[in-house]
Amino acid sequence: MRKLVSIRTVSEIRPIEKADLLEMAVIGGWQVVSQKNELIPGNLCVYFEIDSFLPIEERFEFLRKTSYRKVVDDEGFRLKTMKFRGQISQGLALPLKMFPELQDVKEGDDVTEQLKVIKWDPPLPPELAGVAKGLYPGFITKTDEERIQNLIHYFEEYKDVEFEISTKIDGTSCTYYRRDDEFGACSRNTEWLESESNTQWRLVKELDLKRRMLEYGRNLAIQGEIVGEGIQVNNERLKGQHYYVFNIFDIDANKYVDFEDRYNILDELNQTGIKIEHVPIIGIEKIFQKFSTIDEFLEYARGPSINPNRAREGLVFKSRLVDGFMISFKVISNKYLLKNDK
Repeated sequence: MRKLVSIRTVSEIRPIEKADLLEMAVIGGWQVVSQKNELIPGNLCVYFEIDSFLPIEERFEFLRKTSYRKVVDDEGFRLKTMKFRGQISQGLALPLKMFPELQDVKEGDDVTEQLKVIKWDPPLPPELAGVAKGLYPGFITKTDEERIQNLIHYFEEYKDVEFEISTKIDGTSCTYYRRDDEFGACSRNTEWLESESNTQWRLVKELDLKRRMLEYGRNLAIQGEIVGEGIQVNNERLKGQHYYVFNIFDIDANKYVDFEDRYNILDELNQTGIKIEHVPIIGIEKIFQKFSTIDEFLEYARGPSINPNRAREGLVFKSRLVDGFMISFKVISNKYLLKNDK
């Protein structure tokens, strides 16, 4: 499970001009607007990352006006990128003393489960829902790249490693898999029964994916993003729904394939039918030699999306295999988050 809530050290406190009651706390690669004198540099705090969904508790009630959300029978406080007094704030940092249940913790400890925090997942649009076959298959890794703000150590650790740079598209993730004689269609958390009313399965039919993957002869999961009408904010302003591949998982090897292997697999599949699109590739570079700060990455994340008239959500970086495995992370444009993160 992703580390949404962790014990962090307050790196520094910065004043905010014309704000008597607020100040900026720097927590690793993140900056968070906080109450003045609430956090002290060098002290531990509890940091809640953006996209955390906090339970209804008295100590979080100050979030109600800005962050309350109700989805079906669940309710809580969803954290997102916000702006206060002209300053971008991402997440929530609170003093450790507010959490007496956290005993003997140290920097880096994951306290997500202890505080009953889950990842915010917006409800599926009606056209993506259907009849569930079961939970997302345990033999396929879920896609959930870490944000660069949590990976400051990468700047030295992977300085000599080449990374594929691709456009991040704001849609909903969808995985299609072939395992022996099985074929399945999944959203982030659910596998769906075949249905003409379900978008995942309509795309299977349009792309003839079931036949092509079963005939291909490798146990693979193709992971991608569905974008278009009715999906999130449809940032690309596309008609209908479209599928863009960003990962291929080798089920037998239990790991992602190298990006060059991914290109070859997709090329081979595309010889047998309608073209299966790949997310746009910007380049392959030793990215940690090109950039040395979080801010440089955030600026680089800004730019056009697949629709050149629309700003992209951000970028995704995937390495060549390191000790047999792929390293990946994402950089989300703050400008995009402030405008589109509803």
